[in-house]
Amino acid sequence: MAVEQPTRTPAPQPGDQTRIHNIGYRSYDGPRLGRSYATRSLYSQSLRGAYGLGRSVKSKVLPMLLFVVMCVPAAIMVAVAVATKAKDLPVDYTRYAIIMQAVISLYVASQAPQSVSRDLRFKTVPLYFSRPIETADYVRAKFAALASALFILTAAPLLVLYVGALLAKLDFADQTKGFAQGLVSVTLLSLLFAGIGLVIASVTPRRGFGIAAVIAVMTISYGAVSTLQAIADAQSLGEEGGSGAIAWIGLFSPVTLIDGVQSAFLGATSAFPGGAGPSTGEGVVYVVVVLGLIAAAYGLLLRRYKKVGL
Repeated sequence: MAVEQPTRTPAPQPGDQTRIHNIGYRSYDGPRLGRSYATRSLYSQSLRGAYGLGRSVKSKVLPMLLFVVMCVPAAIMVAVAVATKAKDLPVDYTRYAIIMQAVISLYVASQAPQSVSRDLRFKTVPLYFSRPIETADYVRAKFAALASALFILTAAPLLVLYVGALLAKLDFADQTKGFAQGLVSVTLLSLLFAGIGLVIASVTPRRGFGIAAVIAVMTISYGAVSTLQAIADAQSLGEEGGSGAIAWIGLFSPVTLIDGVQSAFLGATSAFPGGAGPSTGEGVVYVVVVLGLIAAAYGLLLRRYKKVGL
């Protein structure tokens, strides 16, 4: 009986399975928007991220909560002023940010590492620099974004106070002048705090370490300076030159620096012990130190990211 043999198909040659598919790749022929557009986009993205916009709900909780905490006391003050028909607001515009400095410091501590630490941790900084954007563009965008976020945080309650004062029919000229002085003060504060926060946060890719470091610098410096000022005030009672020592000690904390500038030039009441704010001459030194720290922070960030981008 014959056995049927299975038919064998010849093995395919290696070249027979090779195929070339045209999947439509082509070069980009649209407009090249360049460095300025990339810098603006990075600024916008960083500013939105400072309030958790475009991120998860969890990322929105803390910045939005701090924003509310900044504005609620101002709303309460306005309500009291309107209800009691007061002739002036309980707090000057230039004093509000100093009173709420703990909230502002906490915001800087939470958002400065968010702005830069993740780029360092995931090593995405060189990817930015592989495009037309340069180191200076990156630093300017991040610096401007955090400073803008801080300005929104600190100027919003001043706007609430101003609108409330007008509703309470307080003197328009006085309130407008005070509001303008408050805006100048919080502008300097925003630039100074943003620079310090970003410099500290750029040292470590760990966000937790960055938060702790920023809180430590802001809190310890203010506590140490306030304590030394109180000691100098207690030891200089009845002696000449005591207020001068208090003013010079105030140069060593970001909060007291802003306090000294606004008390010297913006007509604010100083929070220094005994109300001994700096004189006009000492105030000039305060302004120079504030502007020098802002410029130094920008320079340090440039040096830092030039090394990171290599």
